[in-house]
Amino acid sequence: MTKETHKLWGGRFETPTATDMALFNDSFCFDQQLFAADITGSIAWAEALARAKLISLPECTLLIQGLEQIRQEFAEKRFVSQPSDEDIHTAVERRLQELVGAAALKLHTGRSRNDQVATDLRLFCSAAVQNLTQNLLNLQTSLLNQAEKEAQTLMPGYTHLQRAQPITFGHWCLAYVEMFERDRARLKDVLPRIQTLPLGSGALAGNSLGIDRSFLAEKLGFQDVTRNSLDAVADRDFVAELLFICSLIGVHLSRSAEDLILYSSSEFGFIELADEYSTGSSLMPQKKNPDSLELLRGKSGRLIGNLVTMLTVLKGLPLAYNKDMQEDKEPLFDSLATLNIGLRVATAAIATLKVNSQRMVQALDDSMLATDLADELVRNGLPFREAHRKVGQIVRRATELRVNLCDLPLAEYQKIQPDLTDSLFKIFDFVRSVSQKDSFGGTSPQKIVEQIVFWQQKIKENDG
Repeated sequence: MTKETHKLWGGRFETPTATDMALFNDSFCFDQQLFAADITGSIAWAEALARAKLISLPECTLLIQGLEQIRQEFAEKRFVSQPSDEDIHTAVERRLQELVGAAALKLHTGRSRNDQVATDLRLFCSAAVQNLTQNLLNLQTSLLNQAEKEAQTLMPGYTHLQRAQPITFGHWCLAYVEMFERDRARLKDVLPRIQTLPLGSGALAGNSLGIDRSFLAEKLGFQDVTRNSLDAVADRDFVAELLFICSLIGVHLSRSAEDLILYSSSEFGFIELADEYSTGSSLMPQKKNPDSLELLRGKSGRLIGNLVTMLTVLKGLPLAYNKDMQEDKEPLFDSLATLNIGLRVATAAIATLKVNSQRMVQALDDSMLATDLADELVRNGLPFREAHRKVGQIVRRATELRVNLCDLPLAEYQKIQPDLTDSLFKIFDFVRSVSQKDSFGGTSPQKIVEQIVFWQQKIKENDG
C-alpha cells in the first residue's frame, strides 16, 4: 500500500490506494506540463474567490504569492515532487500549503478538478496554437525564399508520378505555402472553441458560491463562457480538433517530404539536402540519406494515431466527466511536441537545400508540350476534343518513329492535320510554355513573382 500524505479526496475511504492502482491512476508524470496553465488558472480563481468574499484580500495576496513562487520553481526545474502528487493539481496545492499554510486549503473552494483540468487544458491548447502558428509561418517563409530564388527554374510537373507539364520549382514551393496556409486558417478557426471558459462549472452541476465567471473569462483571456456545466467538464472536442489539425499538418509535411525524397534521389537529382539534415549508412560509406524527410513522412502516422486514440476514448463516454478523459493528455502532448520539432526541421531542411536546375531541365521532354500543341490547334479553330485526339495520334506516330515531337517531320504532322505549318515548332520551347500559363495561380514566372509578393505581405502581417 502507498503512504498517502496529501490527496484532494479520500475522506470516505478507510484504506489507502493500492500501489499498482496509484501507478495506473496518477498522471503527474505527464500532466506536469500543465503547470503554467494550472497556476494561471488558480491565480484567477483566487481573485474570483476574493471578489465573492469567500476569502479575504490578504489571503488572496498570500495565495498568489505562493502560486507565483511555485511557478518559478517549475520554470527553473527546482520543483520537488512527492509520491503523493497524484496529478499537477495535487502537486501545486500540496506545495502551496507548505508555503502559505492553512490559506491554501481555501483555494479549491467551489472548484472541482473536473472544471480545473478542462480550463488548464484549454489554456495550454491556446498557447500551443500560437506556437504552431508561428512555426507554420516560419516554414512558409522558408518555402517563399526558395520560391523567390527559383521562380524561373524549370522542372517537370507530375501527375500519377508521370511527367505531365513543365512548371517551375518556385511554383512547387508555392503549392506547399498554400497547403500550410490552410493549416494556419484551421488553427485560427479552432481558437474560439478552445477559448471558451469551463471554470466555475464545478464537478458537473455548476457553482453555488457566487463566482463571477465573466470575470474569470476576461482575466484568463477567454473569448466566451460555457453555457452548460455538464458539457463544459465533459467536452474534449477542442482536443480532438487540435489533434486533427496536427495530423493534417503532418500529412502535408509528409507529402512535401515525399516529393523532396524523390527529388533528392540519384534517379532525379533535382535537389541536394544539406549535410546537417541528412545521415549516412553504417555500412555503405557513399550513402547520404534524407532521414530528416523520412522521419517527417513516418511521424505523420504517429500524429494520425494520436487523433484516432482521442476519438476512440471519447466515443462511448456518458456525461459528464469520466476518468477515461485523462487519456487526452499524452496523445495531445506527444502530437504537439512531435509536430513542433518536425516543423522546425522541415523549415531548416528546405531553407538549406540546393537546387540542381540543370538536372531539372534535363528531365523535361517534348511530350510534355503535347497539351501546348493541342492548345495551338484550338486557337486555330479546332474543337478541343478533336485537337486532343489528333495530338494523341501525333504522339503515337513520334513514338513509332522513335523521335521527339520537335524532330517529327512536318509531313507527318500534316498527315494528321493538313493545315499545320512549320510555325508549329515554336511551341517546343519550355520557357514559352510556362510563360503562357499566365492565368491567376499559374506557373508563369510573372505570376509566381506576383504570388510571392502577396504571400510575403500576408506573412509579414501575421508574423509575431
